[in-house]
Amino acid sequence: MSCGELTCTDVVTAYLKKIEEKKHLNAFIEVFAAEALEKASSLDKKINNPDTWGKLYGVVIGVKDVLCYKDHHVGAASKILENYTAIYNATAIQKLLDQDAIIIGNLNCDEFAMGSSNEHSAHGKVLNALDESRVPGGSSGGSAVAVQAGMCMVSLGSDTGGSVRQPADFCGIVGLKPGYGRVSRYGLLAYASSFDQIGIFSQNIEDAATVLNVIAGEDEFDSTCSEAPVPDYSNIIHQQSTFKIAYFPECLQHPSLDKEIRENIEKKIQELQSNGHSVEPVNFEYLDYIVPAYYILTTAEASSNLSRYDGVKFGYRSAEPLDDLNALYKKSRSQGFGKEVKRRIMLGTFVLSTGYYEAYYAKAQQVRGLIADKTKEIFKEYDLIIMPTTPSTAFKFGEKSNDAVEMFLGDLYTVYANLAGIAGISLPLFKHSNGMPFGLQVLGNKMEEGKLLQFSNLMMNKH
Repeated sequence: MSCGELTCTDVVTAYLKKIEEKKHLNAFIEVFAAEALEKASSLDKKINNPDTWGKLYGVVIGVKDVLCYKDHHVGAASKILENYTAIYNATAIQKLLDQDAIIIGNLNCDEFAMGSSNEHSAHGKVLNALDESRVPGGSSGGSAVAVQAGMCMVSLGSDTGGSVRQPADFCGIVGLKPGYGRVSRYGLLAYASSFDQIGIFSQNIEDAATVLNVIAGEDEFDSTCSEAPVPDYSNIIHQQSTFKIAYFPECLQHPSLDKEIRENIEKKIQELQSNGHSVEPVNFEYLDYIVPAYYILTTAEASSNLSRYDGVKFGYRSAEPLDDLNALYKKSRSQGFGKEVKRRIMLGTFVLSTGYYEAYYAKAQQVRGLIADKTKEIFKEYDLIIMPTTPSTAFKFGEKSNDAVEMFLGDLYTVYANLAGIAGISLPLFKHSNGMPFGLQVLGNKMEEGKLLQFSNLMMNKH
């Protein structure tokens, strides 16, 4: 992944040219051209001394517009943060910089990471480079398209319910969500704090493993971050093993699943079995409760997390003359937030309100507990779980935007990993007869990303 024969300046110049060529895809909100060239030039001074190179020497990375990068704008693709500049580095960003990575720009996304299509951004929609009439997926659509279209080597996104894996699936690239607590969330603008995780987009498993090696690990600034040691993923992925794998028949028989996706995954199961892996059906009786529980809990957390954007301390403030503080809050929030974010804040406020808390929020927490217990049981017996990443390939712009329920149901297969706090990856293994790619989703236990990446590398190399 490093510069090799070329200078870092050559590499950055080539990526800047590609970003300019593909500008119409709207993946980047801001390109840090001068700064990236300056960093490349400083790295070129040690090009003949590989001993002094960081692990990501000369690697060109784009970052989703939800990660704080000191002295740069960060806005969660929202009007409410249109003039906000980060005052510190997110831990993941600091770790990239410490290992000689070059950050080339910040990437478009659904506002506050809420959406599955990248149609909810104050900066306009991101286009899928394979078919510009189709969505790139969301919320990390810009991060996926930047890697898909060759505008950077790897990118960072965030995944609250599939926001790395689903766009990776729609764009035909690798999308990795580490388990909850493996990567520090310090400096990640919060959507739902007990679900959010920083994830990685790449063209191959080696690159994802290298970046995860750098950004994973304990952090005194994030109390939910695990202190478990970080194994050498780059080494683990090349080890040979056979795996014991579970799949849920309920997922493959679900009426929403595209027929070709089901057939390809069934074929892949047979192929794995003939290659010496054990692949067995496991009944998962909670499938129909996953999406409702997820949306109750995440909107509740969003309602709480987004209450800080009030037009007083930072961000957008309504310019209208107003009589009192409450009116200022209402106007600033009504004008500053987009439609989808307002929908989720209202849903969350409703489920937390008196009289409904027990009926909705408390029940959803109980469902989450049942799902977590069931998942622990499965991982006592199996190394991995496989299932589709999404029920369909990338859909057309506008196709689902007027039906929130249909859009939410598209998250059926991805939100499970976030509810259970486990690791997940989407592998670009298949192509649909409509010409669009789709992936196989593989899930691994908490803190067992090594096993997940090892299996993924095996799949990608056989592909």
